[in-house]
Amino acid sequence: MLMVDEEKQDLRFEVALGAKGKDISSLRLKIGEGVAGWVAQTGRPAIVNDTARDPRFAARFDLKTQFQTRSILCAPLISRGRTIGVVEILNKLGGRFTRSDLDVLMTLVEPCAIAIENAILFQRTEQLTITDDLTRLFNSRYMNVYLSREIKRCKRHGIPLSVIFLDLDGFKNINDQYGHLAGSGTLTEVGGILAQGVRESDILARYGGDEFVVVLPETPAAGALVIAERLRRAIEEHRFLEGQGFSARISASFGIAAYPDHALTPEGLIQKADQAMYRVKEREKNGIEVAV
Repeated sequence: MLMVDEEKQDLRFEVALGAKGKDISSLRLKIGEGVAGWVAQTGRPAIVNDTARDPRFAARFDLKTQFQTRSILCAPLISRGRTIGVVEILNKLGGRFTRSDLDVLMTLVEPCAIAIENAILFQRTEQLTITDDLTRLFNSRYMNVYLSREIKRCKRHGIPLSVIFLDLDGFKNINDQYGHLAGSGTLTEVGGILAQGVRESDILARYGGDEFVVVLPETPAAGALVIAERLRRAIEEHRFLEGQGFSARISASFGIAAYPDHALTPEGLIQKADQAMYRVKEREKNGIEVAV
């Protein structure tokens, strides 16, 4: 089964079963490429009983997998009048697919398409409730839920966890000098910088305004200090708003708190990290402090 990626305008293999299925799971297909791409483009099913004679057949996948496709049965997944994916059956034995085979497949995929799109819409709605509209990072609501869950896990297994709380220095000047749209662009760029500077296991959230939180599972304060310094330097060295014709510079102040050294609850960790960050603000800004 291949699903349409609306942003990239291509098809990705969502499910690939049978011989060589794992080999093609990471490949992508352009809309209009191959039999599946043709079905996605036209919204019409296809029966191909001799791939060597059908110009729509894309041989590059067989070359990649060493699978020899002889015939294909392919049906579109159509929901609410649009094609959201295709189901494709490949046969390497040389038998012929019939109209009856296609009728059976169409009977199966029609209700599946509606169920799949409903699941996608639910997933998107759920994602909207936990992410920040501007930066696409997690929001504070989700961060609090995640942090509570992680602290319970840390307590159960006796492992550390750290929180980094950061606030941008000079962000008000960006809004005052370049306008609020530029301020929004700056926050988005900061989100991208943070995402590039942390590990896949870390959780990033926009806490509010120009404040961000990084949750670092299984990381003591010393490890969080290394990551915070990397993020601090990346923000300090970045030239913001170049895409809008400007070249703005800002910095950030960081506070770090660790479980169980500084606090035992989510609220306590955030408060301790926030207090440490404010001590940096009061002292010199563009620095890092660990909670006491």
